[in-house]
Amino acid sequence: MISATELKGGVTFLANGKPYQVIKYTLIKMGRGGAVVKVTARNLESGSIEEKSFSSNASLEGVNTYKKKLQFLYKNSTNCVFMDAKTYEQVEVPLAVLGESVVFLNEGENVDVLFYDDKALLAQLPPKVTMKVVECDPGGKGNSATNIYKPAILENGLKIKLPLFIKVGDKIRVDTRTGEYVERENENKKDKNNSF
Repeated sequence: MISATELKGGVTFLANGKPYQVIKYTLIKMGRGGAVVKVTARNLESGSIEEKSFSSNASLEGVNTYKKKLQFLYKNSTNCVFMDAKTYEQVEVPLAVLGESVVFLNEGENVDVLFYDDKALLAQLPPKVTMKVVECDPGGKGNSATNIYKPAILENGLKIKLPLFIKVGDKIRVDTRTGEYVERENENKKDKNNSF
């Protein structure tokens, strides 16, 4: 059992027989009365985000979850299919649970998948992924210091705003939480580090 005041970000718990993971935690003190814990939590079975309130002295059942590193194979109309590289066992995670993050999955990429009672609940993507630009207006020199952006399409079909100096074929880093451009990946970085 865990106390309601321990429901910090990332903690998993059971409510009404369903597993939840805390996204945001707030403790509200009410004058002479007790305090109330309000959490924004993700239902790990459906993927929906819900607001929950508990008395600060309430106890909740904890959920034992575990992660496995799995390789993303493909997606179909209802599921994403992952494979355990050691056992070659395939695991399906419903698209509804993955939500919008599914666009950032690249074939062959290793991803941490969260499990509860041997059931795959969600894929935890890295905060940034590398994607290739497949369509955008031509880039221009001298445009690296401005805050002007142009529309572009990435290899996963995602439409994004990019700085003017980015061109087709460039690899960029994208924030998987916001879907926004972070930086251009520098392919020469490794070469510079290895030169004597």
